[in-house]
Amino acid sequence: MADPAALAARLPRGAGVIYRGFGRSESLMEAQQLARVARAEGLVLLIGLDARLAARVGAHGVHLPERLAHLAPRLRRRRPGWIITVAAHNPTALGRAARFGADAALLSAVFPSRSPSAGRPLGVVRFAAMTRKARLPVVALGGIKPGNIRRLCHSGAAGVAAIDGLRT
Repeated sequence: MADPAALAARLPRGAGVIYRGFGRSESLMEAQQLARVARAEGLVLLIGLDARLAARVGAHGVHLPERLAHLAPRLRRRRPGWIITVAAHNPTALGRAARFGADAALLSAVFPSRSPSAGRPLGVVRFAAMTRKARLPVVALGGIKPGNIRRLCHSGAAGVAAIDGLRT
């Protein structure tokens, strides 16, 4: 995304942003810009995987990849006020996220997505079934666009997350 801060500034108050800098040279600068926008616009800022960067820029917490859900308890002890979310792609991962004390999980991919980690889409029915059994709030991710978001209204989703859907 060319200018994540400009996109974040267009989001409604209370929306969340997950910044995934993953060690790129510009990640500190971009995260600082996002933190300024988040404070000014009333957004929640989570940093993907990098707790040090999250602390440095004053983010609200972190978003962990599915394989690192086990880090949530340690992060919670160090930063009890942080929001901790975890990526999930199946019921087992949702269970792990809950067991490790995540505040929410982002379950993907609901619809076809260009993301390299998306895999086969779950579809609304499977997404809803997994969400009903989950022991934590579940946010829908993957292929979310203005044209299909209404299909999730009765799915039990705690919210929706989008990447490409914000560009359309």
